[in-house]
Amino acid sequence: MKVKIRKGDTVEIISGKIEEKGKRGDVLKVLPDERRVVVQGMNVRTKHQKQVQTQGRTINPGRMKFEAPVDISNVMLVCPKCGEPARIHVQRDEDGVHRVCKKCKALID
Repeated sequence: MKVKIRKGDTVEIISGKIEEKGKRGDVLKVLPDERRVVVQGMNVRTKHQKQVQTQGRTINPGRMKFEAPVDISNVMLVCPKCGEPARIHVQRDEDGVHRVCKKCKALID
């Protein structure tokens, strides 16, 4: 199934952790096969890394923080014109395919 959210879009978290609900961030990566997106500053996890030496390089030990993927159904695209989270639909015409905000009817890209 096609994903309507792309890398670089601003999205709002609409469900999930209480402290992250309602926050906005930019999409860093889209994983369409898994139906997940990675949002900057959201769903931050800590990974404890051992010191590993491979091919002459050493990875330093310690705690690493990284953004884990969020399910695509838990985020909503923010319209750049009206600034509100909105549903979008795809409009096809002779110019090509465009994403359109359903609230204000503005072209997103």
